[in-house]
Amino acid sequence: MASSTPRPGRDTRVARLPPRERILDAAEELFLREGIRAVGVQAIAEQAKTTKMALYRHFATKDALIEEWLRIVAAGYATAFDRTEAEHPGDGRAQVLAVARFIAEGLPDVAQRGCPFVNSIAGLPDREHPARRLIEDHKATQRRRLTDMCERAGLRDPDEAAAEITFLMEGAQISAQNGSVDRAGERLVAAVEAVLDRGGTVGAR
Repeated sequence: MASSTPRPGRDTRVARLPPRERILDAAEELFLREGIRAVGVQAIAEQAKTTKMALYRHFATKDALIEEWLRIVAAGYATAFDRTEAEHPGDGRAQVLAVARFIAEGLPDVAQRGCPFVNSIAGLPDREHPARRLIEDHKATQRRRLTDMCERAGLRDPDEAAAEITFLMEGAQISAQNGSVDRAGERLVAAVEAVLDRGGTVGAR
């Protein structure tokens, strides 16, 4: 479970946000701390310093709020992939390593607050729930982008390499969240580099 300690300066920062963003910020704070199933709309409204009526003006249901929050989280990862590709055009190896470093750099926050996707899946038992489908689509897109990067890196089996790298990144986030492994970020980057080294290049013997 994530720490209940508010982020530094949160009250000041949140007070300046428009109502919709304030509600999303409050939802994130509570969802990560207590889980999406345990948090009610009234608690979110109180955390956002607003009312249930105002919340429902922006989000028709709690499920709609959950979905929008996870959409924003997924967009943050997509932006990181976009930035990586822009900073290392055509260099698949550098792109994959940059993605691994991005995940590694985020592990301290995961250790404190938990991974939004991991935390949410447990509260979304219905596989047809829009938020669950959003997570699955996000993960599938991320896997495809990693496969493309591995192909650009010249790996013999880009899809298999992307699967292994995905497994490593997901495992690192879980390990950071439950504290089971020390230096998870360092281990992740080293392991991803080993996958790239082991993959060889197209045409290699």
